[in-house]
Formats: sequence, structure tokens, C-alpha cells
Amino acid sequence: MFSGSIPALVTPFRDGRLDEDAFRAFVDWQVTEGSGALVPCGTTGESATMTVEEHNRVVAICVEQAAGRVPVIAGCGSNDTRIALDHMYAAQAAGADAALVVAPYYNKPSQEGVYQHFSYLAQRCDLPIILYNVPGRTITDIGVPVMHRLASEHSTIIGIKDATGNLGRVSAQRLACGPDFLQLSGNDETALGFNAMGGKGCISVTANVAPRLCAQFQALTAAGQWEEALLLQDRLYPLHDALFSDSSPGPVKYALSRVQPDMPTDVRLPITWPSGASQAAVDRALEIAGLV
Repeated sequence: MFSGSIPALVTPFRDGRLDEDAFRAFVDWQVTEGSGALVPCGTTGESATMTVEEHNRVVAICVEQAAGRVPVIAGCGSNDTRIALDHMYAAQAAGADAALVVAPYYNKPSQEGVYQHFSYLAQRCDLPIILYNVPGRTITDIGVPVMHRLASEHSTIIGIKDATGNLGRVSAQRLACGPDFLQLSGNDETALGFNAMGGKGCISVTANVAPRLCAQFQALTAAGQWEEALLLQDRLYPLHDALFSDSSPGPVKYALSRVQPDMPTDVRLPITWPSGASQAAVDRALEIAGLV
């Protein structure tokens, strides 16, 4: 099972192209700093502006470099069900441990369409699926009744990355899908409350920049050391906030340029380098966290 601090990895681009050596080094750093699993090709990895070939290559490199030290949950989402399935096949062939599959975006499917999308994938590939619900980006919500239906009918649909920001969903989803249904927060800033309500970890943006602190925070919540976790939450909260002070992953890549100067931090249009105000917010947050 997946748990703890799970970074949604940025993808290092240099002069517009994937820097494979830098990505391998980044994977190694994440593992040695205590990350519990890795997610390549998520939103933070700029999957929306990758070619299919790049996408599959990034997943393959991550699996190869992790070398079994931690699990790899490959981003496999698409608003085209057939493309999502192709991503799942490629991730499975590369040796990924699970697929993170976002709700179809832009199309605005009905709840029946959401159900049919995920059911189609589960019927045709036995790679475990973690649903990804982020209606703030996709418009589409994976409703709790649909989640219950999917989890009941498909043993390979094992959990949810919940980025709704609605902590009440943790209880609703547990009651609907059972206590063994894995729930991972998709929001760093609410991960403390999410875990207190039954979550098992966070697919994190901040862990790109502060992997050791995020891993320590998750370990404290898992041990029920809530007061100590709250102290670390307060230390990290300004960074959680600052990393979304401009369009992500611009601020994340700027923060990485401060803590990992050798890491290439190009972004791909339509994402741009963060504004001066955003950079100042990141700088202050890095100081508060003790990272610079």
C-alpha cells in the first residue's frame, strides 16, 4: 500500500527538452530524503504539455531509477479514455506499481460518463488505479456514489487522490468505499486534517522542495503525534501557500532553483516563470521553513 509523503514530481526541462540525467538525480534525492513513493507525469510534472513519447519516457526513467526502493505511481490521466488506457499499458510495461488517473477534464462528462471512463480502464488493464479528483482544475467531480460503485465493482480501483479541499469527503468516502480504500490528500495545506480523518498520506507539491520535512510531517501524523505534526505544519504552511502564488509549477521550479541550484527549471508554455511577487513569497517561505 502507498502512504506517507509522495511527491508529484516536477519534470526538469533544459532548453525545451527533458533532462534525463537531472531527472535521475532528482529521483535519487527524493528517495534518500524519505519520500514514500513517487508520482511522475502528474499536473506538477507538466504532463499536459508533454508528448506521448516524453510522457512514457519520464515514467520509464522514474521506475528504472527508483529501482524498487519506493513504489512509482504513474500519472496516466487524459480526457480521452483511449489515451488514458494507452498510458496505463505503457506504465505497466515500464514496471510502475499503480496508475494515477485524473477525472476527464474539459469534456464535462456526466456522472455516468465518469463511471464509464474509469470502468473501461479497469476492465482492460489490471494495473491498480488511484482515482484523482481535482474539480478545481477539471470541472468534473468524481461523486461519492460513483466512487462507491467503482470501488465495489473493480478490485483494481484502490484509492483516491482527493484534491477537492473538502475534508468532509474523507469521512464520506470511507463510509462509502470502506476503511481499506486508500485516501491520499492532494492538498499539502490540508494534509494534517485529512490524515486526522483517516487519510494515509499526501501526493505533494511541497515535497518537491522539502522532501525530508514533508516525510517527517507524514511520519508524525502516522504515529499520532499531532502536536509535533502541528508545529511542522506551521513551519511548512507558508511554503504550501507560496507554491501556488502563481500558476503551478512555476513557483515550485523557482523554489527548486533556490534549494537545488543544479536542477534545470525551465517551464513550458502556457506556464510562465513566476512573477516577482510570487518569487518574494517563495523566498520568505523558504526562510521560514529553514531551507535557505
